[in-house]
Amino acid sequence: MTTLAGSTLTAAGSPLTAALGPADPNAPHLPVNVVGLRCRACGAAAPIGPTHVCGECFGPLEVAYDDAAIAARVSRARIEAGPRSLWRYGDLLPILSEDPATRIDLGTGATPLRPAPRLAARLGLGELWLKDDTRNPTGSFKDRVVTIALSAARALGIETLACASTGNLATSVAAHAAAAGMPAYVVVPSDLEQAKIAGSAIHGARVVAVDGSYDDVNRLCAELTDVLGWGFVNINLRPFYAEGSKTIGFEIAEQLAWELPDHVVGPIASGAMFVRVHEAFAQLQRLGLVDDPRTPRFSGAQATGCSPVATAFERGTFEVVPQRPHTIARSLAIGNPADGEEALRVVAATGGAVGHVPDDEIVAAIQLLAETEGLFAETAGGVTIANLVRFARQGHVGRDERVVAIISGNGYKTLDAVVDAVGPSATIAPSLDAFTRAVG
Repeated sequence: MTTLAGSTLTAAGSPLTAALGPADPNAPHLPVNVVGLRCRACGAAAPIGPTHVCGECFGPLEVAYDDAAIAARVSRARIEAGPRSLWRYGDLLPILSEDPATRIDLGTGATPLRPAPRLAARLGLGELWLKDDTRNPTGSFKDRVVTIALSAARALGIETLACASTGNLATSVAAHAAAAGMPAYVVVPSDLEQAKIAGSAIHGARVVAVDGSYDDVNRLCAELTDVLGWGFVNINLRPFYAEGSKTIGFEIAEQLAWELPDHVVGPIASGAMFVRVHEAFAQLQRLGLVDDPRTPRFSGAQATGCSPVATAFERGTFEVVPQRPHTIARSLAIGNPADGEEALRVVAATGGAVGHVPDDEIVAAIQLLAETEGLFAETAGGVTIANLVRFARQGHVGRDERVVAIISGNGYKTLDAVVDAVGPSATIAPSLDAFTRAVG
């Protein structure tokens, strides 16, 4: 059995190569495993295209797969023989064209699933694993969703890529568009971390900063989508974009030797990643790729300064009331989450919970993770670990459970959140005596 746990992976040898140049917009679009789009709310069918809203009820559209064709093709052996990137799960992802030139591959995915025994001991847990998505090309799980959205855009003949973003998505869109030879525009809140603005601009993207929250940015981009022919990855390409997050779940199962964890703890921003990891496990079960019939519990993590889903959970309702974000965890600062209700339904169906933590606990959790496991997470990871700490204290996460915590981004992207909490232990003269006095 070939597994990916703990490995350092690249896309070397992958038949799907990066930077192939713009796809031919006149090439035939021959969906390999997709039959169309379908409304999550009313079930109405829609044709394949850059659209995300149902024409019948205005509900969200999702990818509709050819399940029979997938079942006849996919197998564990076929997956394990695939490229060392998320494209090893290509049979389970929306492939809109038989032309491999439409697909981009920067080596995204196949990130380590790391055992965390020191952190587990500190929290009084038995078996704890960290899904380390800090290892993706631009340092966050957003590379997964952009890989799929951009590949769909190329197959659909879209020439310009864009997004509304709290930071990580902007950097990923900029990098992937550069590799594909496509112009990119990223629209972000003006108070975004400077490292993330620079990370987008360095790839040649046009960065447009908006005086407002992410929700203001998202509304503006929704208007732009209606008048421009661009591919906004998290708006008109959202049905394809969201599918990229499922690869986190696929990898966790493969890395656990085709078994499922007992409990998954992950961050909730829009809720899309949280929901799609749950769907990934269910899809693997339906296809017989995992024999485990159990449904893992799913618990979500938010910051107190932007906790609309956690607040709804506390109130015992599926109605998510929008909030105005105010937290250092800017990558999770979505006050009106598109998949918030769906995330709550996953939590309810699996016996999970949704918690929230203040900013000081987020910083403390970033330090705790780094000090115990040598993993420096951005603020979203701090939110996940801080909530895990609380769940462990409350007994919501059990010592007998196999727990996976999703660490979705790299801490070097949010240094400003921790610089006031850490620094030199001492400042001394350049002498042995001074050093001895300082450190004892």
